[in-house]
Amino acid sequence: MIKSTLIALFASAAALLAAPSILRAEEATKAEAASEPVKSGRIAANGVDYYYEIHGEGEPLLLLHGGLGSINMFGPMLPALSEHRQVIAVDLHGHGRTALGGRDIDLVDIGDDLAVVLSELGYEKIDALGYSFGGGAAFRLAVQHPDRVRRLAIVSAGYSDEGFYPEIKAQQVQVGAAMADMMKETPMYQSYVAVAPKPDEFPKLLDQMGNLMRKPYDWSADVEKLKMPVMLVFGDSDMYRPEHVIKFYQLLGGGLKDAGWMRENLPQNRLAIIPNRTHYDMFFAPELAGTVLPFLNGETAVKSWAQQVEAEK
Repeated sequence: MIKSTLIALFASAAALLAAPSILRAEEATKAEAASEPVKSGRIAANGVDYYYEIHGEGEPLLLLHGGLGSINMFGPMLPALSEHRQVIAVDLHGHGRTALGGRDIDLVDIGDDLAVVLSELGYEKIDALGYSFGGGAAFRLAVQHPDRVRRLAIVSAGYSDEGFYPEIKAQQVQVGAAMADMMKETPMYQSYVAVAPKPDEFPKLLDQMGNLMRKPYDWSADVEKLKMPVMLVFGDSDMYRPEHVIKFYQLLGGGLKDAGWMRENLPQNRLAIIPNRTHYDMFFAPELAGTVLPFLNGETAVKSWAQQVEAEK
């Protein structure tokens, strides 16, 4: 039960490792090519030695993975994301190739760290796409350093721990180092030790992530501070309650009134619910790139009914 609980709490590592087999042959070839960064390295930020990779060319897009994952989670998505964008992918604190160090994992701190990483890499302003734990990190970056984020896409991440289903909250309190031994045969553990600079820190990472999830949080007041365009993306069977998703969108100014005949009341922010998707398979959903890229690229123009009729004359 505990093993399945942990896998349910984080992005599915089994799905991560199986992702290449999900792709068609030609897509797998593209994914392999996209997995080779044009640049990679490390940047020290507030005591954490962050690993990063840069893929592709174009407008910069910061890409942030989910809990107990790494940059590699987005392997199936990288070809689409980096085809016309420069993707800056970061292994978050304690994850992937970024060691834990001596500091506790905290999303507020990570938000400040990411601003340092961007500055060291020479980016003044970026678009940001974060999934789950990475969605929380992208949220904090945008709240704490709003001048650095042009557009923000948050995937399967809420603004409060009250957004989780009760059974998920009950499971989260169980996460800790005691699970480490039984995790050693899982792809989640194996993918961690394959790249981690200190593989024996896995139990400590579980403790750190458990401690983070046990802390209540409510960032509703911060949601209203987000003045840049924001897109929320959830699966229709996500770990967040639908009412929390809608409230998140409403806090952003969406879903409060009809958009109007000529879209005159249309808010700048967007909400997408992807059908047949859960929290644990969102990060490699083929639909995800096609959902977020038009928003991140600023492609918002849509013909009105009157314009459509005029065009048909």
